Amino acid sequence: MLELIRSGGWIMWPLLLCSVAAVAIVAERFWSLRPSRVVPPQLVARVWHWQNQGQLDNQHLSELRAGSPLGRVLAAGLVNLHHEREVMKESIEEAGRQVVLELERFLNTLGTIASITPLLGLLGTVIGMIKVFATITSAGLGDPAELAGGISEALITTATGLSIAIPSLMFYRYFRGRVDELVLRMEEEALKLVEVIHGEREPGEGASA
Repeated sequence: MLELIRSGGWIMWPLLLCSVAAVAIVAERFWSLRPSRVVPPQLVARVWHWQNQGQLDNQHLSELRAGSPLGRVLAAGLVNLHHEREVMKESIEEAGRQVVLELERFLNTLGTIASITPLLGLLGTVIGMIKVFATITSAGLGDPAELAGGISEALITTATGLSIAIPSLMFYRYFRGRVDELVLRMEEEALKLVEVIHGEREPGEGASA
């Protein structure tokens, strides 16, 4: 591996840093975007039970807020429990925008890595070819080993850049889709709670007492 890095020249170091960052982001997003963590099952039912039993106090709201991103969204609406439906919805939407930013954390960085690593590989290719032509200019075509070094540098950096960019782009698209799915589920759960509390939906449709 070290020999491969040396053969690719100095451009391999930023490529290596990009690969480490991409792996770390992918691992962190897999952990953070688990559906059971973001949208815990039966959370609306639990909140409705607290409300139905008169137990929806500040302690439960703090527990709800700290428990999950969905809980934070629901807690924002429940703070305005005794206000009109539109006030609750506005509070939920405001909290939802903050939660979406959290769910999308590091995704722009992953997308940037997917975009710049092929360019870094291309830069390595250009540098390698410059070395080849410089060798030809100074020593002619008599030393294949000298020419091979520049050509090897060009090919290694290109392959490395693409090897990092392709999976990074795949995971970027995958996580974008997962965020969209989770946001949709949170919206559905929050709407269920608002409608149940305001008597527009039976508890059995969205939450069980």
